[in-house]
Amino acid sequence: MQTSKESEPSTMKNRTTVERKSDRELVVTRSFDGPARIVFEAWTKPELFKRWWAPKSSGMAILSCEMDVRVGGGYRLVFGHAAAKQPMAFFGKYIEVTPHSRLAWTNEESDDGGAVTTLTFEEKGGKTLLVMHDLYPSKEALDSAIASGSTSAMPETLAQLDELLLTLVPSEG
Repeated sequence: MQTSKESEPSTMKNRTTVERKSDRELVVTRSFDGPARIVFEAWTKPELFKRWWAPKSSGMAILSCEMDVRVGGGYRLVFGHAAAKQPMAFFGKYIEVTPHSRLAWTNEESDDGGAVTTLTFEEKGGKTLLVMHDLYPSKEALDSAIASGSTSAMPETLAQLDELLLTLVPSEG
């Protein structure tokens, strides 16, 4: 079963695709108007990450963001929502860090071992192609992620990153 979604058009007209590649794999792709170095920093600097990661339409906010971006280092994100009684925490460890080109981490908040997320950043002509690959421990884990709506928020989330990059990438002229 393959699914594909397109984000709302942004001023940059970049498109997000979300595709189920197998029973356990989900791949998200998007191009960004900016160098890989800046896109990578938006994923690895807490002060930047907090500005774009939580989808605005969800009503969620990042209450805290800790990132020790090095192999073996950890991360912990705590989200709050007006409708939720308890904040939600997401955490794991970085398993690969290659500045400006590759980043991988574990997602350890679930009992089933969680997905492993790998990002690649490929720069061409001042634009960066981001490919986000999630490998889930089972078909049921991916089915659950899709059913919860967590994967459908990616187009909005990455559009918010596009908006942030407009403020970080020097304009030409």
